[in-house]
Amino acid sequence: MRRTLNGKLFAVMGLFLWVAVVRLLSGCSMAGLGNETSDKVRDLEFTVVGDNDVPQELLDLIQEKKNDAFKLTYSNDQGLYIVNGYGTQESGGYSITVEQLYLTENAIIFDTELMGPGKDEEVSKEPSCPYIVIKTEFLEEPVIFQ
Repeated sequence: MRRTLNGKLFAVMGLFLWVAVVRLLSGCSMAGLGNETSDKVRDLEFTVVGDNDVPQELLDLIQEKKNDAFKLTYSNDQGLYIVNGYGTQESGGYSITVEQLYLTENAIIFDTELMGPGKDEEVSKEPSCPYIVIKTEFLEEPVIFQ
């Protein structure tokens, strides 16, 4: 009986230690994310790119993923392309606005908003897959989608 009690005690203490370590590590990573988004260095200039000006390799990736929500980055000698897709919507008439695009010390922050069709707006009843592609200067920092 004493042997089983020691085994259970050891298992409970091990589980407690594991939970404590996991919570500590997740807390550290959350603190790091807060620093990336808080210190704005500067706004980034960008251009919204139409399908005709998107590199073919990126356009192929978009076509593969457009039915589901997705986020992509792509770079070449022309610059950095950032893509945000919202997946299949029930009709046409949707638009996407860029709320923010800026550089922090550790990341690029990209924030967009999907806007539905207006109440009086006539729209296609066919499902649509809205997405936006923007092009900006090439930077090596990771992109954080908000």
